Parts: sequence; C-alpha cells; structure tokens
Amino acid sequence: MTAKDGDGWTECSQGHRHWGLHGASGLLVVHHDEVGVPHVLMQKRSWWSHHGGTWGLPGGARDSHEDAVTSALREAHEEAALACEGLRVQGVYLDDHGGWAFETVIAESGERLAAAPANDESTELRWVALPDLSGRTLHPGFAATWDRIQEAIAPETIVLDVANIVGARAERGWWHDRLGAATRLLEAVAGLRLEHPVLAQWFPRVVAVVEGAARTAPAVPGIQVVAATGSGDDAIVDVVRRTKGWERVVVITADRELRQRVQELGAETLGPKWLLSQLHE
Repeated sequence: MTAKDGDGWTECSQGHRHWGLHGASGLLVVHHDEVGVPHVLMQKRSWWSHHGGTWGLPGGARDSHEDAVTSALREAHEEAALACEGLRVQGVYLDDHGGWAFETVIAESGERLAAAPANDESTELRWVALPDLSGRTLHPGFAATWDRIQEAIAPETIVLDVANIVGARAERGWWHDRLGAATRLLEAVAGLRLEHPVLAQWFPRVVAVVEGAARTAPAVPGIQVVAATGSGDDAIVDVVRRTKGWERVVVITADRELRQRVQELGAETLGPKWLLSQLHE
C-alpha cells in the first residue's frame, strides 16, 4: 500500500487495455457563470500519452489505499496545479468495464479556478463552456459517458420538511418528544447513502427545516439545519427561493399546499416515503 502502486496497464473483461491496476478516476470541475451556463475544466492530453491530443479530465490511476474522491483530487493537483480546497464534491459516476472502472468525480466550484499543466501529461488546461464542448476532439472514454454524466452536473439540494417527515415516520410517542424525534431523523439521514438515478455515489446539499418544539435540534454533520422563526412552510419556501436558478432542488414533503408553492418556484417534490424507504422503514 504505497504511493503510485496503481500505476500500470491492465485488461478488463471486455478485452480493453486500461491504465490503472486498481482502476482510475478523474475530476470534473463545474462552474456556473452568472447566467447559469456551465463551464467545465478540461485537459488537453500530451501527444505522447494514451489518446494524446484529445480533451478529457485531469485524472489517472487510483492507488490501492485511495477512494475515488481522494484519487481524483490528488491527480487534479498533480496534473493541473488545481487548488481543490474550495471545491464541493457532488457525486461520483461509475463507468464499469468489468474488472476495471473509471470513476468521474463531479465537483462544484464557485469560480473558474486557475489551472495550468503541472507535469508533462497535458499541454493545456482550459475552462470550456458547455455549448462549446462538442466542438473539441474528446477522449473516447469521456465522450462515451458524457451524455449521461452531464445529466448530473447541476448542483443538487434536498430540502427536508422535518415536521412532515417525522409525522410520516410515526415513531411511537413522537408527538410527546418532537425535538427528540427530529434529532433522531436528522442523525439517521446524516448516515444515509442516498440513491441517485445517474451517480453511484451522491452527495447532495441537504437542508433540514425544523419548527416549533423541534427548533433547537442540534447541528448534524453534513446537514444544514434551518430553524423556522414562524411557519415551517414559509421557511422552506424561503430556502427554495434563495437557491440559484440552475440548481436542482427537491423538497421532501407530503403537504399539498407546500408542494404547490415550491413547484411554482421550480423545485421538484417527493413524498416522505421516498426518504423513509431508503432508511428501510
């Protein structure tokens, strides 16, 4: 278990040669400009490299002790001198070839970070607006998965109507201890690996709105807790209204009036059963 122990060629079950004994990963950094147009950081590969001259992602072989996110961030720093501290990882797309896989780590950036070739594996790093990407010669592996990956590049936020979900969860005696019931729900969600139709791993921003007796629910890692000063529904609508127009926002609630209000703002809605089913309840 040493650095660079993943370097080397291997063959997948489809008979293709791939670089990376333990698989490989790449970092897809996305920045939305002021009008919501996505820009992605692309790497032009050196001519001597595999598929040289094509445009793809900073990335490479994953070491045996690394997960996809750690590997992709390391490779982006090594190849593009990219400062990764300000990035927010949104998820991981898995391209499984059978015995070998490439994992694309999607990360949101609030700005077009400076990037430049940091070793001889690339000749250029450039932020490319999404509409201009089709005009470039893309790395075949990236091109083969791009149509699917771009479905998941928008930032995604899940907003929890905690009071409504707690009621649907129907813990015994929850109405006598709304604070305890809300806290237990948040702790369960914090440890949950949510399912996504495109991504193998999904790390959405989660905002939980608490109200009434549950307003003092403690902070939970990975969840932004918003205490409503008045109506919980009004607080949820305010959370949705503050999101960017290009974000995908999903509100978890069974309240019909609230569902209509947030849908008018462009949000999607799902009932508490969607969340509780992933808690196996």
